[in-house]
Amino acid sequence: MSETEVKLFNIDQVAEPEDLRNVIYSMIAIPHLSPVNIFNEFASSAIDSKQVGKDDLSGAGIFSVDDNGTLFSQTIYADYKRLAIDPFVAAQILVAKAVRRLVCYGAEPVAMSAYINNVDFASPIAEEMVMAARLGLSAAATVFNLQFPNWKIFYDNVNSTGAVPPTLIVSVVGKLTNRKEILTTSIKKKGHNLLLIGRSFNDISGSEYLAHFHEIKNSPLMQFNLAFEKKLMVAMRELIKNNLVVSASPVGIGGLFFTLLRDALPNELGFDITTDSEIRSDAFLFGEGMGRIVVSVEEAKENEFVDFLFDHKIPVMTLGHVTKGEIRIDDKSLGFVDKGIIGEYLD
Repeated sequence: MSETEVKLFNIDQVAEPEDLRNVIYSMIAIPHLSPVNIFNEFASSAIDSKQVGKDDLSGAGIFSVDDNGTLFSQTIYADYKRLAIDPFVAAQILVAKAVRRLVCYGAEPVAMSAYINNVDFASPIAEEMVMAARLGLSAAATVFNLQFPNWKIFYDNVNSTGAVPPTLIVSVVGKLTNRKEILTTSIKKKGHNLLLIGRSFNDISGSEYLAHFHEIKNSPLMQFNLAFEKKLMVAMRELIKNNLVVSASPVGIGGLFFTLLRDALPNELGFDITTDSEIRSDAFLFGEGMGRIVVSVEEAKENEFVDFLFDHKIPVMTLGHVTKGEIRIDDKSLGFVDKGIIGEYLD
């Protein structure tokens, strides 16, 4: 849906990196990708793990609006790159990302609003993009049972898009009826097992890894299945309700590795994981395919957790476990979160 056709891309067009450190050191400096706090010397102070505990509602965007104890959480996502590729699917991806995030907090998504800015309605391409995005938003709202007045999508109408392309912004609100079901994304304790819910693919399309490390910015969208997202949402809510997970985090920007890194840093913990032998390591670690959630589980509850997902026909893979601070992938150490992997980068 743009003046420039998206080129066909196949993962075999790029070689698999021989050393994952090169990828990590290259991407770790992207400000929006990883909260590594390498700019703390002249910016904000380091993360205080005491402020990111399970009761830290502000970290999950959770707030109360009345005196009845009802809690809400709001998540906002924006996108312009995918919108230019396929606005119908891109709109669904944006809603699914927000829903997945809210569910991982323990919230039930209930309503959403949408805003498209920098739209030039004099352009047939922009008009077609908006129409396709509207259809995608409506489809996602129906699947996730979200209240959404699709006749009231807000626009920022401009005469010329200039250097800023049209951007879709989606805001989704969820409610929490049980404070005990509130989760945060940070992993909590050494020894907890790490598992990946959802299926991984040999896919790096649309990823920061492909755009930044390989400098290929023109690629198709990543793997996405709206029906599976709904199935995942329902299952995740039941897992939390049954107290089978300690933390939950949707695999997001940067892929599995940077999701785990963001979850490990607040409490200065690490992770020891094994990649899927049937999938390229770079796709497994840095691919941004949708429909995946990383969870930490107490060892005593892992069998019940796996049995639940098996009964609901949802793929799950044991990744490894939480460490005291070391990061290991396939039995190779990448250092420690408080030095090693970050300290070597700074050096």
